[in-house]
Formats: sequence, structure tokens, C-alpha cells
Amino acid sequence: MNSMLRKTVLGVAGVACAGGLVAGPVAAFAEGPVAGVQAVQADKPDMSTLIPHGVQGAQSRIDLNDEQVDNVKAIIAATKKADMDERAAVVAIGTALQESKLENLGHLGDRNDHDSQGLFQQRPSSGWGTVEQITDPEYSTLAFLKGLKQVDGWQDMPLTVAAQTVQVSAFPDHYAQWEQLAADLVAEHWNS
Repeated sequence: MNSMLRKTVLGVAGVACAGGLVAGPVAAFAEGPVAGVQAVQADKPDMSTLIPHGVQGAQSRIDLNDEQVDNVKAIIAATKKADMDERAAVVAIGTALQESKLENLGHLGDRNDHDSQGLFQQRPSSGWGTVEQITDPEYSTLAFLKGLKQVDGWQDMPLTVAAQTVQVSAFPDHYAQWEQLAADLVAEHWNS
């Protein structure tokens, strides 16, 4: 009987101790941020909205320079101007990552694919606009989004299918590898 009483007392003490360990840091955080701990930004878009179908295949990542980040912000601003949502920005950024690595490319000479230029590698000869227009990040994004809006059900398509329907690439599956990075960039910059 004495042994059972001791186990009960130790069990209650253990629960009290564990409760104190849990309540301590939680209570401290409720009073204010803990040094070295970052709070999750509540106004960031939810990943289930940004990637509703999950990513397809292996994902690629690159480090972005200031110009590329500025182009991400320009794509997001144009997406908002077009009155489209965060998912449209993910599709646009993922497309631009594949087409130009988010670099606003001019004519590349012998390495150029026909007359493709800009973030989305749009072609003046295919009716995307003039060289000046398609190398303007806002214009080229709005042109891409106009094409995306014309795709029935694009919101319900994987990124690679939506992008390919607009872009008509020789490598249609290559867009998929950029979906996670595109979503991360939209989450980071949508409200900045």
C-alpha cells in the first residue's frame, strides 16, 4: 500500500512538473516575444492556398539577387493590379523562374529562342507586345495573366499545366520544379 501511495504522489508530481514546463514558456510567450524566437507572421498567405495540389516532382531552388527580388515584387504588384489572387502570383512567378530565372532578359543573340525576351520570354512576333513592352515587368506580367485568365479552370490546375497552357513551351513539365520556391516568394512578399 505504501508503494502504491508513493507511485501516486510521484505521478502527480511528474504531471505538475510537466505542466509547469509546458505552461512556463507558453505563459512567457503570451506576455511578449522570447529573445531569439520569431513569431509566425499572421498575414502571410496560407501554403494550402498557394499550392493547393501539392508540388509535382523534385523542386529546384536558386538564390535571388536584388534585381530578381525586385522582379518578384513587380510580378506580385501586377497580379494585384489585375485583381488576381496569390495563386495567380505563384503561377506567374513559377513561370518566370523557368523562363528567365526572374531576370528581365533582352535579346540573347545566338542563344535566343527566336525573338523571346523579358521575364516570361514572350515573343513580339507572337503578339505579346513590342520589345519595350515585354521587357517591362508590369506589362509582361499583365500580358501573362491576361492569358491565364482565359484558361478555363486554371485555379484548379497544377502550376505546370496552367503555365504550359499560356506559354506553349517545348518543355511543358519544367514549370513544376519551381512551384515551392514560387509559393515561398509569394508568402514572403505578398504583403510587403
